[in-house]
Amino acid sequence: MRSTFRVPLTLPANIRSSTRLPFLQVAKTATAMIISWGLAAVLFPGELPVFGTIAALLVVQPSVNQSVGRAIERSIGVIFGVIIAYVVGLLFGANTWIVLLAIVASLVISWALKLTPGTANQIPISVMLVLSLGATNPEYAVARIVETVLGAAIGVIVNIAIVPPVLTGPARTAVLDLGREIASTLDRLAVALTSRPTPGERDALLIEARLLRPMEKKAEAALNAADESLTLNPRQAKHRVELEHDQQLFARLRPLITRSLGMTRAFHDHYDDSLAEEPTIAAIADELERSAHDLRLLSRDPDAPAVEPGTETAGIPVLTAPLVISTPNPLHWVLIGSLMEDLRRIHAEITGDDDAA
Repeated sequence: MRSTFRVPLTLPANIRSSTRLPFLQVAKTATAMIISWGLAAVLFPGELPVFGTIAALLVVQPSVNQSVGRAIERSIGVIFGVIIAYVVGLLFGANTWIVLLAIVASLVISWALKLTPGTANQIPISVMLVLSLGATNPEYAVARIVETVLGAAIGVIVNIAIVPPVLTGPARTAVLDLGREIASTLDRLAVALTSRPTPGERDALLIEARLLRPMEKKAEAALNAADESLTLNPRQAKHRVELEHDQQLFARLRPLITRSLGMTRAFHDHYDDSLAEEPTIAAIADELERSAHDLRLLSRDPDAPAVEPGTETAGIPVLTAPLVISTPNPLHWVLIGSLMEDLRRIHAEITGDDDAA
């Protein structure tokens, strides 16, 4: 009996995304294409309105600002491409080799003019389409340009008219998550200071602290995307204040990442088992917990209640003045001095006391 082995069919990872576009985006694109096709068919009967429909398809982007940019790129690319195709077709005809040479020439022209990739790619596509259709009269060339500009304009209008996207929500979530994770890093360090962690636990403490950097990059990317989504967006007025709040909070959090990582690294590198016996360590740990508490207040959603039920001090800042310590054991003075300086700066950055920093 002959056995067969079947290999499951899977798509390469580089052609799939981890998330889907919102279905609203798909619906908006389809709407723009249908409107463009219908209007172009009325204005230019007898010709399939391919140029206008493609323009509408490409122009509907995740933000209004991107839509406007894509519309400009598409329109300029088609204008250049149609003109090149018209001149080439008029002078040399439209046989196979002429079409290929015209496409190559359009690529060289785009490179020489330092055009953006969107515009540079559109020129040879337009050249190929126009020459392949075999139309070399000026009326056809003008009609394709008008059709493209019409499709691009419809794409922009549809993106503006139908719930223009606003991405401030993901940005706020990313920034607040970053603030809470910095607070958790300080809490973990406070626990480690007053215990005797094993080498593996100290390594894990440092690894967790280092995860703040990817979170920082994620928050920065989310803020940039939110800002992009509000540019030219008619809904931006009521969301701009929210975004500015999150941008300012992110700017305050970034130095705290460096402080938290520095303190964790110093503890990891200079630790010994007698550190927990140092009289000042318990006070430093207490201040770290207070800093974490106040950092959570700073990173709280402005729309959330200030005090959680059953926690009397949840909404009250508890940071004290910076510690004044006596001379530590010579084995620990480098570590304690480093912790104290970073703690002083964290205190200043959380409270907004620039003079203390």
